[in-house]
Formats: sequence, C-alpha cells, structure tokens
Amino acid sequence: MPALFDWTRSLLRQFRGEPRIVWHPEYRLPTTSLAARSGLDPRRPELVRDALVELGVVSEEALLSPERAGWDELGRVHTPAWLEAITQPGVLAELFAVEPWDVPTDAMLESLRRAVGGTMLAARSAVATPGPVLNLSGGFHHARPDGGGGFCALNDVAVAVAALREKGFAGRVRVVDVDAHPPDGLAACLGPSVWIGSLSGMAWEAPAQVDETHLPPGTGDHAYLAALAAMLARMPPAELTFVIAGGDVREGDRMGSLAVTEAGVRQRDAAILAALAGGPSVWLPGGGYRADAWRVTAGTALVLARTPRRPIPADFDPMRARFRRVSAGLGSLFDDMDLRSEDLDALLGPHRDEAPRVMGLYSRAAVELAMERFGVSATVRRLGYGDLRALVDRVALGDRFRLYGTARGVEHLLAESVLDRGRIAGEEVLFVHWLTLRHPLGAWKAGPGPLPGQEVPGLGLAREAGELHRRIAERLGLPGVAMRPSWLHVAWACRQNMHFVSTQAQGEFEALFRDLGDIPLPELSRLASADGLLCNGQPWRWEAPELVEWLLPRPLPTAEVDAVRAASRFSLAPSG
Repeated sequence: MPALFDWTRSLLRQFRGEPRIVWHPEYRLPTTSLAARSGLDPRRPELVRDALVELGVVSEEALLSPERAGWDELGRVHTPAWLEAITQPGVLAELFAVEPWDVPTDAMLESLRRAVGGTMLAARSAVATPGPVLNLSGGFHHARPDGGGGFCALNDVAVAVAALREKGFAGRVRVVDVDAHPPDGLAACLGPSVWIGSLSGMAWEAPAQVDETHLPPGTGDHAYLAALAAMLARMPPAELTFVIAGGDVREGDRMGSLAVTEAGVRQRDAAILAALAGGPSVWLPGGGYRADAWRVTAGTALVLARTPRRPIPADFDPMRARFRRVSAGLGSLFDDMDLRSEDLDALLGPHRDEAPRVMGLYSRAAVELAMERFGVSATVRRLGYGDLRALVDRVALGDRFRLYGTARGVEHLLAESVLDRGRIAGEEVLFVHWLTLRHPLGAWKAGPGPLPGQEVPGLGLAREAGELHRRIAERLGLPGVAMRPSWLHVAWACRQNMHFVSTQAQGEFEALFRDLGDIPLPELSRLASADGLLCNGQPWRWEAPELVEWLLPRPLPTAEVDAVRAASRFSLAPSG
C-alpha cells in the first residue's frame, strides 16, 4: 500500500505541474571560504529550495528527502584507495580549492554522500514513475573511479546507475551533459556502454562514447541552441536519461567561457525536456559560479513544472524571502503575551539572566530560538561547534548579542553584534555599531591570508547576519539599516544591498574599484587604510563613511554619483 500511495501521489503532482524535487539541509557545503575563492556558493541548493518554496512552485512537504549513499554503494564505482583518500581533509581541500582547516571532513562527506543519495533517489523515482525528477545537488561529472577534480569527489550519476543495475534495472542509460565543462569523469566511470552527449566550452580528447561538441568562447544563445538541437537529433533512445543542466554556461560565469543568457538557458532546458518525450529523467545542477547561479536551477525547476516562461523577478532574493516568512512566524510567537521567558526556558533550557533584550524585543532565549528557526545554528554546528549559547547585554554603544560555541573542549566567541537606533538622512534607522563573525577553528597557512582587522577566518554567515538585522528593523518599524564599515573590504561585501549616504563617497568607491579592482581585495583594503592610495594625485584614505540599506527601495542620486565617479581617478601612492 505505501508504494501504491507514493505512485498515486507522484502522478497527482505531475498532473498539477508540481515537479518532483529532491533536497536535504545537508546539501549546504560546510565551508566558509568557497564562494570567495571560486564563486561556488555553498548555499546554492538551499537558495534554490527557498526560491521554489517562496514562489509557490513546490511545497516544503512535497520535497523528497534522500538518505546518504552508503560506502558499499560508493564502492561499486570508486576504488577503495580513493574512498579512503577523501576521508583526509587535505584531499578534499584540494578538490574544493580551499585550505584544509576549512574542510570539516565528516560534515563535508555527509554533504557529498547525501547529494549522491539524492541522485540515487531521483533515479529510482524517475524509473518507478516516468517523468523528470530534479535533485538540487549533484552532477559531479569530473569524479573518476580513482580520483576527482573540479569540485567533484564522488560521481553521483555513476553510483546511481550502479545502484539501479544492482536492483535489476537493465534499461539503456544516456547522459545529456550541458555543463560548460567536459564529462571526463563520467566517461571514465560509465564506460562505452553509456552514450554521453556533451556541449562544453573546453576542448578535450573525448572517448568514443562521448558525442562532444566544443563551443568557442563567447558562444551565445543562437549558436548554443543550434548545437544543442543537432546533438539532441543524434541522441539514441534510452530508458533513463541523466541531464546535467549546468549553470556555468551563463554569460559572466567565473569558471565558464560561454555567454548564454538566462532566457537561453531556459530554452535549453525546455528543448531537452521536449526531446525526452516524458521518459524517465534525472536533472542535476552541475556547475555554476556566479553569485546568482541559483537562478539557473530554479529556472530548470520551472521548466519541469511546465511553466518555462514564468519569470523570476530580477530583484528576488530567496534567502530574504524565507527569512521574512520565518520572522513573521517568530513575531507572532514573541508577541504572544502567554509565552513568557519561562515558557521559552522550558523549550531551550534555563538561563541565569533573562532581563536584557536586544532592542527591547529579543531575550536570550528568544535569540536562541530564532537562530534555530532561521537555520543558522545548524550551519554553525556543521562547522564543528556545539553547545551553542547566546548572551544578551547592554554596552555603551547599544544592545549586544554574542554567540558562543564549544569545539575541542574550548568555548569560543563566534558572533557578536552591537545594535542601537541612529539617524540617517533625518530618519531613525537600526544602526549596526559592531559586527564580527569568527571561525576560531580556522587558521591561515596559505592563500591570501587574513583580511585587515581579522584575527581568525570568518564564519561565512555575513548574508544571514544581514538578513537578521533587516528583520529586526522591520519588527521595530524602522525604514533602514545603517553601519560605518571600518574597512574597505567590509563595504565591498555589503555593496549589493547597501550604498553610501554620501554621493561623494559612493562615487569615489565605484571609481576606486574601476581603477584598482585588479588588486587583491585584502591588499587594496590595507592600502586604503594606510595612505597607500591617491585620488586625482592627492592622498586618499578610507574614512568609514556611513552605509545604509532602505528596506523599501528609494531613488538614488545616480547623476551625482556618476559625476563623482567620472571625475575621480585612483592610483597607487609612490610608496604603495
């Protein structure tokens, strides 16, 4: 009966246009520097999930949750030596282009094994009920039986095929790989029995079973879609298709060389879906190294939901939408006069002092509960910290929140924020006087090293911290969030959402990165605070001007900013 129920429910979902989607919280990679180093956002699966739920494409209850792939299942494809090798942080660090301290090995392998399990689940689901199934992680096409590369440690497609074969599936399998990079690992794992069609922006010696089309740099929509149509026309019949719908084909991708637009990627996915004619298929995200790479996979889901032309608003932020929804629920919780501090204590444990509240709203227990609901605590735990506890008190500048966690028997300060009300442009806003996010288990041994002012690496949670501050401002009825960034690199990290109150500061900031943006950010930030820069031939120093984000969009004085930018020319000081 359960199998019949699942089959019926799956048919009903497809009839309603609700795609089958596989996701798990462990898909988020537990690394803090990956996005900065390569552009690969470890949050990408989470952002896609947020987008699809918030846009009403799929309900959270309908998401399919996978088990982790077992070591025995991985062993059907990968050699014992390689599986042993990836239990070492140095091996994983090299694969993901980060330092070994930034790879909590067990948590990273949980993420990778969960993603492989997701592709296995998607394959079983597609075979049981023909049609497309999307896994929000996977497409690790560079992993070979005895090695890996390009952010790929385990070959999820090959492991899923081996698992199906073990259960008696004898149908033909094919792979449509439209990631920007070649399927070298897939070819090594699957062998000559599986046809692989590939469009890539890199030349390589493709084995005989790979129908490879090498596209030159800068290939746009028209040429790309024409090459795709030709490849699909050559595609042999099969009983199961894996589609690696890479997001790195988009123009401006840090790791790709092609120039396909977001609309062109949608057309790509729609053409592939049509060619599959309703047969069983597993769709995987593959690569994507832009900050908004989540939009490609979300677009793939819209194609599979039979709404290929549905737009995703240009300013839509899936994390912000989720935080706003969760915050609304928390707001009603904290506004409930029947739920007092002692009630929260019953949920979260006793506290010695519940008197202080952040901005008069959030007690220590309330902060801890909010951190759980927003998913921040789970992320911190996966980085290696347990026994999380919050402290709330009042200091000279405002209300202070601190988060502590224990690792290796030592308690560490992980996050600290000091908030108060302040005035910007004549309006009262939430002012962030201080924010630090610390990852004390990390230590620089190679690479660019610390940013100015850093004692230890960051937690990789700056976006989440920003969203929490915005939710507090909304709850207080304040129109914006403001801060004075002590360092140039802090302003750079905030540039997507915040702008300088002073048009002079905004114009000079943009001119600085126009003229000297090729200098590594840590060095440029040091120069900006150490008399190392000239503006129009005169010494220029970073003075921490005020930044603001208005919660409701306001027109910016773009003409004035443009004039300052055009009139400003930055260069290195002679001693710099």
